[in-house]
Amino acid sequence: MMLHLEIRVEDLEAALAHAVECGATPADYQPQDDVRVCLDPVGHPFCLWLG
Repeated sequence: MMLHLEIRVEDLEAALAHAVECGATPADYQPQDDVRVCLDPVGHPFCLWLG
């Protein structure tokens, strides 16, 4: 079983850059303009969303 995290952020691009610096990879498919789907280093998905 996996837990899907949705993390609200104030600056989407800065949050994405931070996640990548920490080892995340942006997913190939991005379903919305105000959400970035990422994968942690072992492949679990999580979302950063502009709140």
